[in-house]
Amino acid sequence: MNLALSARPGLPGLRFPALPASDVLPRFALFQQLEASQWLAPDKLREWQLLQLDTLIRHVWAAVPGYRPRLKAAGLAPGSPLSPQTWSRLALLTRRDLQLHGPDFVSQAMPPEHGTTSPARTSGSSGEPVEVLRSGLDRLMWEAITLRDHAWHRRDLAGTFCAIRAVRADASPDTPSRNWGSATMGLFDTGPCFVFPINADVSAQVEWLQRHDPHYLLTYPSNLRALLRQIEPDSLSRLREVRTIGETLPRGLRESVRDQLGVPLVDLYSCSEVGNVALQCPDTDQYHVQSESLLVEVLDEAGQPCAPGEVGRVVVTTLHSFAQPLLRYDLRDYAEVGIPCSCGRGLPTLRRIAGRVRNMLTMPNGEKRWPVIGSGELDYRRIAPLRQFQLAQTTRDVIELRVVAERPFTPDDEAALTNLMRSRLGEEFEIRLVHCDELPPGANGKFEEFLSMIEE
Repeated sequence: MNLALSARPGLPGLRFPALPASDVLPRFALFQQLEASQWLAPDKLREWQLLQLDTLIRHVWAAVPGYRPRLKAAGLAPGSPLSPQTWSRLALLTRRDLQLHGPDFVSQAMPPEHGTTSPARTSGSSGEPVEVLRSGLDRLMWEAITLRDHAWHRRDLAGTFCAIRAVRADASPDTPSRNWGSATMGLFDTGPCFVFPINADVSAQVEWLQRHDPHYLLTYPSNLRALLRQIEPDSLSRLREVRTIGETLPRGLRESVRDQLGVPLVDLYSCSEVGNVALQCPDTDQYHVQSESLLVEVLDEAGQPCAPGEVGRVVVTTLHSFAQPLLRYDLRDYAEVGIPCSCGRGLPTLRRIAGRVRNMLTMPNGEKRWPVIGSGELDYRRIAPLRQFQLAQTTRDVIELRVVAERPFTPDDEAALTNLMRSRLGEEFEIRLVHCDELPPGANGKFEEFLSMIEE
């Protein structure tokens, strides 16, 4: 559907063309600009980014004391020539910096026109929770990019939307909200939106989904895999799309959703501190960086930009965050740089999101690499009665294979599973099998298939 032609009229007597109400016009106008800017050439997009970055640096220099010595050391005083090369001289900002010196990176003079501020808190799943102030302008940008995501994937906003995610304890799973969220509120008429707690039993989730029979389902990848084990192929007759957020997308999950449910899987890469980082392209499986909102770098171990096909650390700069700017902030995520997209959009691409720093395998010699695990439980159930597993590296030489079994393992089951895992992770590792009654997600509702517990 064409979102621009679906806006709710906000002026009496005007049905076509619809003019939205004055309080939502900025969101609508920003969304319309994004509709145009996605087709800009990469060089032109970078030119606009640097122009906005220059404005941000002038604000930061004057109003954010924690950045001035960093900018001065990098030779980036206001008015200094800006390019990707000069910008790379600025030291990276880390979570630890924000934990130790958070107030120093908060603006002392945010423009009042940017609205009220509110804290955005990370889940703390890394053991390093942080809090970042987000302004009304930040929220406006997030909402406009959410509308872009709806438009790209041609969602019918009149459909029923169901989300299974972390929710407030007092949320009612069978009471619909008035809209699909703040992005659509007051601007578009939508179908009902229902939310169910991620920590509920999977069978209860399935029953709830079948009762509401949604057109669109949103959840975490690990929870989606659990749902696929219990959902009958034809039980969600109206389903058009599954959306995933919050975790690294495992290999093979797109295909499993397509094969079992007959619908596409659309992933989104975001984080609490900076909002939407990259949206899945509507024409390919690549992710488009949201360059109008963020300047995103993918860097190798030497701090140099990665080439297409290379995996590196994701570093972001929030271009419109004047409440608490994040300049060259290390997300502790890794991603693979993509190629120019065949869809024609000038937005940079990521081929895949590889994972978090804590999801990297440390070899006995100290080298770090991404663990090659396979396509999840389905891959291993062929050789052992496995319902769920998690790998936890406890030392450089030892990896715990935590399993929830369908039935007791035989010695042959144990040997086959540990040998296969050793062949994929490295013959030098000791694989210790640990039987568990359950492997619950973290407090944030997210589950990690591989977790490094090594203190570096």
